[in-house]
Amino acid sequence: MNWIILLLGLIAFFIAIKLIHFKHIKHKIVALFIILLVLFFALSFSDVVKNNNIDLKSPSGVISAGKVYVSWLGTIAGNVGVLTGNAVRMSWAPKNLTG
Repeated sequence: MNWIILLLGLIAFFIAIKLIHFKHIKHKIVALFIILLVLFFALSFSDVVKNNNIDLKSPSGVISAGKVYVSWLGTIAGNVGVLTGNAVRMSWAPKNLTG
């Protein structure tokens, strides 16, 4: 698993070096977003696999890891939805404290 993270880190490094040659800022922002997204998926997958003691050396382990990871992502999406709903329901108007 560590070699996958190392490989993704090297890819991110080479993409970051290429960022210097982009002429438009929006290309740099998109490239940086993709790098961060790939690193997020790699690190979170590694963490989920490690915390659940899943063996990735067998096909059943890979399938199990995929199911657990997709379930974990679903939980994250649900939590973001709850958080967003609570933020929308909050009163954001300033309070009159000089009463």
